[in-house]
Amino acid sequence: MNRTRQLALLWAFAVCLLLGHNAYLWLVQRIVPDTDIMALLPVQERDPLLQQSFSHMVDAAQQRVVVLVGAADWDDARRAADAYSAVLAAHKDIFAATPINEQTQNDWLSLFQRHRLTLMTAQQEAQLRTQPPQFWLEAALGKLYSPFGGPNLGSWQDDPFGLFAGWLQERVQETPVRPRDGHLFVADAQRQYVLLPLTLKVPALSMTAQETVLPLLKQAGDAARKAAPQVELIQAGVILHAANASAQASGEVSTIGIGSLLGIVLLMWFAFHSFKPISLILLSIGIGCLGALSVCWLLFGRVHLMTLVFGASLIGVAQDYGIYFLCNRLAAGEQLTSPALLKRLLPGLGLTLLAAVIGYMGLALTPFPGLRQMAVFSALGLVFAWLTVVCWFPALIGSRTLKSGALVRVYGAALQRWPLLRMNRATLLAAVAFALAAGYGVSRLGANDDIRLLQNPPKHLIADQLKLSKLLDAPTPVQYFLVRGDSVETVLQREEALKARLDVMVAARRISGYQAMSNWVPSARTQAARRQLIEEKLLAADGPLHAIAAQTGEDAQWVAATAAGLRRAAAPLTLDDFLKTPASEPWRHLWLGDVKGAYASIVALRGLSGAAVPQVQLAADGLQGVQWVDKVAEISSVLGRYRQYMSWVVLGAYVVVFALLYPRYRRRTWRVLAPTALASIATLALLGLASQNLQLFHVLALMLLLGVGVDYGIFMQEHPDRRDRTPWLAVGMSAANTILSFGLLGLSSTPALQAFGLTMLLGTALVWLIVPCFGLTSESKHD
Repeated sequence: MNRTRQLALLWAFAVCLLLGHNAYLWLVQRIVPDTDIMALLPVQERDPLLQQSFSHMVDAAQQRVVVLVGAADWDDARRAADAYSAVLAAHKDIFAATPINEQTQNDWLSLFQRHRLTLMTAQQEAQLRTQPPQFWLEAALGKLYSPFGGPNLGSWQDDPFGLFAGWLQERVQETPVRPRDGHLFVADAQRQYVLLPLTLKVPALSMTAQETVLPLLKQAGDAARKAAPQVELIQAGVILHAANASAQASGEVSTIGIGSLLGIVLLMWFAFHSFKPISLILLSIGIGCLGALSVCWLLFGRVHLMTLVFGASLIGVAQDYGIYFLCNRLAAGEQLTSPALLKRLLPGLGLTLLAAVIGYMGLALTPFPGLRQMAVFSALGLVFAWLTVVCWFPALIGSRTLKSGALVRVYGAALQRWPLLRMNRATLLAAVAFALAAGYGVSRLGANDDIRLLQNPPKHLIADQLKLSKLLDAPTPVQYFLVRGDSVETVLQREEALKARLDVMVAARRISGYQAMSNWVPSARTQAARRQLIEEKLLAADGPLHAIAAQTGEDAQWVAATAAGLRRAAAPLTLDDFLKTPASEPWRHLWLGDVKGAYASIVALRGLSGAAVPQVQLAADGLQGVQWVDKVAEISSVLGRYRQYMSWVVLGAYVVVFALLYPRYRRRTWRVLAPTALASIATLALLGLASQNLQLFHVLALMLLLGVGVDYGIFMQEHPDRRDRTPWLAVGMSAANTILSFGLLGLSSTPALQAFGLTMLLGTALVWLIVPCFGLTSESKHD
C-alpha cells in the first residue's frame, strides 16, 4: 500500500471520528449555540471584584421582564393588564410574579415597624440636632390633629413625631411606582400604566427558552389588545434583545454560508465545467467546519452563535488550498501525477496555512472570550480543510486531468496585460501619487472605540427601553459606585459618607436619586447615634414627649408607656435580617456580600445623564473604599487600548511572516508581502476618505488580511514566470470567493462584524489587483 493511500485511509479514520462526534453533539446532546452577548465583552483583568459587581448587576436584570400596560383610562389599562397576566398565569413553570395586595404590603412593613426608632431621614436627623423642643411639639400635635398629617402606619402613639413615616415616604420616593387597586401603578401626562414585573424561571439566554417565552409574550399582548384595543404595551428585558440577536445571527449564518457556497459552486463550474472539483472543494470546507465545531466544543464546552456567524465567512478562506491544488492539477495535465504534484506544492501550501493561522491567531490576543473562540474556530477550520486537501485530493483525483472552461482562458489572458512594477519614472510617479493619496486618506481617519458598536438592537426595543426607564426612573446597570470594606459595618458607613455627597448632587438636579443598601439598613454606628439622639432630644424629662402630655392632658403613666413603646422598637436592624425578608428582594442586587474576605455593595444612581457624569463621579474622590464604575467607558477604553496594541501586533506579524518566508524566497520575500502591505494602507486610506472611524475590528481584519493576502503572494512567487497562468487563476478564484464571503459579512447588522467584513472586502480586492504587479521582470529574474 503506497503512502498516498495510507495517508488517505488515516485521514478517513479521523473524519469518521469527527462525524461521530458531531452526530453525538447534534442528535444526542442536542447542542444549542450560546447567545450571551456578555461573552463578547472583555473580561476585567485588573480587579475581579469590579468584574463581579458588573456581573452581579447584569445577572439581577437578566431574568427580569418588565411590562407596562397603558391606556388613557385606568379601567382600560387594568382590564388589559388582567388579560395579559391571565395568559402568563397558566405558565407558572416559566414566569413568576409577586401578587400585590394588602397582605403583601403588611408583610413588607412588619420588619421596619419593629425597628422604627432608628429609621429616619438624614434631614430628620439634622433637625433633631438643631431644632428646639418646640419644633417637635408642634410637629407631633400637627400630626395628631391634622387629617393630612401623613400616612397612617399604626396608632399615633407608635410614631408621635412622624420620624418613621417620614423615612418611609423617602423610601417610597425611590420609585414613582405606587400600589393601586391590587396593581402597581405609574403614569405620565398621556397614559396610566399597570406595571407587571415578571421573573423568568428559565435561562434568558437559552435559545430554547426564547422560542418558548416570546410566543407567550406575544399571545399575552394579543389578549391585552383584545381586552382594550387602544392599549399601549411597553416590554423590556434581556431575553427580548437576546432573541433578536439570535434571530439576526441565525439569518446571517444562512445568508453568508449559502451565499458563499453558491459563489464557490458557480465559479468552480465556470472554471472547470465539472462537478468533481466542486464536490472536492465543498468536501474540504465541510470537513473544516465539522472539525472546527467538534474541537471547539471540546475546548470551550460551548460554541457562541456569533462564532458560527463569523465561521460562515471561513468558507471564503478554507477553499484557497483546494483551489490552488486544482489549478495546478489543471496546468500539470499528464506531466505529473497528483502525489508528485502535491510534493512540489507542499512547501507553498504549508506556508499559506501558517500565514493564515497567524492572521487568525491575532484575534486570540484580544481580551474578548468570544473573539478568542472565533479565532480558534477559524484556525481549526483552516487546518482541517488543509489536511483534507493534502490527504485526500491526490488519492481522489489520481492521474486524471481536469478540463478548463472559457473563464479560465479569458481570465488567464488578462495577466499578460497587467502592469509590472519596474525601476522607472512611471513607477516612481505612481509611488508618489499613492503615498500622497494614502497619506491624505489616513490623516482623515478618526477613531471610535464605543462598546455600543458591538450591538445594533432594533429601534422599537431601544424606544421601549428608553420610555420604560423614564417612566420608572430606573438606574442604569452600567454606571454606579462600588463600595468596599473589611466588614459589613465598614461598607455601610462608607455608603453613608458617599450618600452625604450624593444628596448635594440631587439638590443640584444632576441625579434624581440613588439606591443604596444603607437606605434600608443604616450602619450600627448611625443607629446607635440616632437612639442616643432620640433619648436626649425627644424622651428626656424636659423634652417634647412630656410637653405633648401636658398639652393633651395625659399623665406620667401615658408618657412612660409611650416612651417604652418607642424603645421596644429600638433594637438594631441588621443587614442579614433585612436580606431574609421579602422586602429586600428589589434591592438584593445592591449587595455583593463577602467576596474573598472583602465586603462590597453597589450604590446605583437614578436620572443620571451623560452630561452629569463628570461631576457625579467626583463624589468618590477622597472617600476610602469608594470607586466610580462606568462599564461603558471602561470597556471602550479597553477597546481603544487593544486597538493600539493590535496595531503593533499587526506590524510585528509582518516581521514574523517575513522571517518564516525568507528561507524559501530569499530576496523575493518582499514581493510576497508588499501587495498585502500596500492593500492594507490603501484600505485605511479609503476608510478615512469615507469618513469612517477606526475601531478594533478594522485592525483585527487587517491582521487576518495579512494571512489571506500572503497566500496570494505565495501563489504568485511559487510560479514567477508570467507565462504560467496557474497561480493567477488560483489567486483570482480564491480572491473572488473571499470577497464574496467577507462582502456578505459586511452586510451584517452587527456594526463590529460589518466593519470587519468591509475591511476584508476592500483589502482582499486590492491585494488581488496589486499582487500581479510584483511578478518578476526580465531584469529581476536573478533575485
